[in-house]
Amino acid sequence: MAAGKTLSPVSWEKFVLKDKANLPVVNAWQNQWNSKIQADRDIALQILKPSKKELDRGLALHEESVVFDTYGFMPRAGYDGDIVAAAIEDGASELELKDLKEDQSMTRYVNDEKEREKFEMAWNAAGVTCVFQNAGEESNTVKVLLKRLARFIYVTDQIPEFVGKAIHPDQVVNAAKENRHMLYLSGNGVPMPLDMISVEEELRYIRVFYELGIRMMHLTYNRRNLIGDGVGEKSDAGLSDFGREVVKEMNRVGVLVDVAHSGWQTGLDAALLSEKSIVASHTTVDSVHHHIRAKPDHLIKAIAEKNGYVGICCIPRFLGGNGNIQDMMGHIDYVVKKFGPDYVGIGTDVPYVPMLAEQENQKIPSYRQSRTRWEALWPADPYKETENMRRSMAWTNWPMFTVGMVQMGYSDDDIRKIIGGNALRVLRSL
Repeated sequence: MAAGKTLSPVSWEKFVLKDKANLPVVNAWQNQWNSKIQADRDIALQILKPSKKELDRGLALHEESVVFDTYGFMPRAGYDGDIVAAAIEDGASELELKDLKEDQSMTRYVNDEKEREKFEMAWNAAGVTCVFQNAGEESNTVKVLLKRLARFIYVTDQIPEFVGKAIHPDQVVNAAKENRHMLYLSGNGVPMPLDMISVEEELRYIRVFYELGIRMMHLTYNRRNLIGDGVGEKSDAGLSDFGREVVKEMNRVGVLVDVAHSGWQTGLDAALLSEKSIVASHTTVDSVHHHIRAKPDHLIKAIAEKNGYVGICCIPRFLGGNGNIQDMMGHIDYVVKKFGPDYVGIGTDVPYVPMLAEQENQKIPSYRQSRTRWEALWPADPYKETENMRRSMAWTNWPMFTVGMVQMGYSDDDIRKIIGGNALRVLRSL
C-alpha cells in the first residue's frame, strides 16, 4: 500500500451519487476529507466524467503505486492571524513579516495539533508518497537559500514518523510500504558566495548544500543570472562559461540539473553538456500552448535523450485552453505520444492551503507591500485564470490525475512511470 492510503477501493454505488445532470460526483471519503477537498474532487470529476470502470481502476492504481510529485509543496499550515497581527502592530519590518509567515506556513503543524490534523489529512487525500519539495528561494545567495531549507529540515527532523527527508530513492519506496511520506529537497537556485574571486570558490557551496540534503537545483529563475538566461528574458543567450562549469559541478556532486525556469537555449545547452539526466521539473509543452514557461519540442527531445523528464504542472495560464485538469492531461498525452512515457512526470507546483486559513487571514491588517520582486518580472500575460480551473487541479486531486491517465488508455506500467517511476529512475542515475 502506498504512503498515506488508508482506504481500499469501494463499490461504485457507495462511491458515487448522481447530480442533476446525471454526472458522477464523488461522495465517498466525505467523513474523512473536509468539504474543500471533497468539492475540489467533485470539480475534477465533473470535467473528466470517468466511467465506473475507469474511476475504480484509477483509484486502485493510485493506491498501489509510489507517487512522486516532481516539484511542488507538501501541505501548508495556516497562519496564526493573532500572532501576525501583533507583529504588524509592533512595527515589524516587511522582511520580519515575510519570515514569520513563511515559518508558520512551513512548520506550524509540528507543534499545533489542529494544524497537524489538517496537514496529515491533505497528504492522505492526495495519496502522494514523496514531493520534490521547493526548499529554497528564488535566489543564488547562500543565506537566503539556507533559511528556507532549514524549515524543511526542521520538519523532517521533528516528525520523521510521518514525513522524513530522503536522499536515496529506496527511502521513498520503503516509506510507501510503511505508510509514511518523504521529501526530496530542491533549491530554487545554485548557491554562490558571489565574491567573484575564482570559479572554484563560487562553486563550492553546491557540495555544501548537497550535504544538507539538496538534490535538485534551478540553473536560473526567470531572470538572467551568472549561469545563463531565464525564461523571462527577451534574449535567449544560453549558458554562460560559468554556467557550463556549474552544470559540470552539479554532475560531479550528484545534484539534478533543473531547467524549468531557464530560457530555452539555456536548457538546451545544459542538456547537451550534461553527462547525467536533466529535468524540467514543472513546466508545460509549448506545442500545445505557447508560454514562456513551456518547453519546445527540441528541448523536450534533448532532455529525453539524456533520460530525463519534463514534469507537467498545474498552473492554468501555462496550460492554456480551458486551463483545467483536462488540459493538463493533454500536455501529458502530447509528451507520451511524441517522446514516450519514460520522459514525463507531474510536478504540480501548487500548494494545499487548509480550509480555515482564510478566517485567520482576515485577522491580519493590511500593511505596506514592496515593489515587484526581481525574479517575478513577467512579460504581459492576458490569460484569465478562474477558481474552478485551479480547483480542478488541487494538490489533493492527485488521484484524479491517475484516473485521467486511465481514461487516456495508458497501461498500468506506463502510468506508474509517470506518477513516480520516472522520478525514481532519474534519481537512481545520479
